[in-house]
Amino acid sequence: MTRGPYEIVKTKPNQMGGPSFSYLAARKKEMEAQQEQHNKSRVVKVDSLQSWDFYFNQATNQGCPIVVHFTASWCMPSVAMNPFFEELASTFPDVLFLTVDVDDVKEVATRMEVKAMPTFLLMKEGTVADKLVGANPVEMKKRVDEFVQSIRVNAA
Repeated sequence: MTRGPYEIVKTKPNQMGGPSFSYLAARKKEMEAQQEQHNKSRVVKVDSLQSWDFYFNQATNQGCPIVVHFTASWCMPSVAMNPFFEELASTFPDVLFLTVDVDDVKEVATRMEVKAMPTFLLMKEGTVADKLVGANPVEMKKRVDEFVQSIRVNAA
């Protein structure tokens, strides 16, 4: 029997004599659903200086604009911006969206002169075109819209 993301599997009666259900099957389905959602993410997590260099160089060489979210797990405004950043990434499939945890990849934060979280960088052709410090979804959307429009106008 299947209901939503849970699959209930009847097993041997438990020690009390009543029916027992396998929650492993339900947990497996739940984990698969989470993995599928994660696979759909358009935001790439930078976990090392090497991965930063790889994505930065690839995007720059291909003329692909980049939006970077510098974050920290202890910074609640940064964490609160994560779903919004995911949503932005889905809205602009022709832009590379990267997230960098400043505690995990200090070298990148230092190189990009990030001093507060959250910091968002909008980059094109290997340089910073715009910088937004703070958790302001309305301003972030406005700036990304303008950034992408300016690139599309220049490309036409």
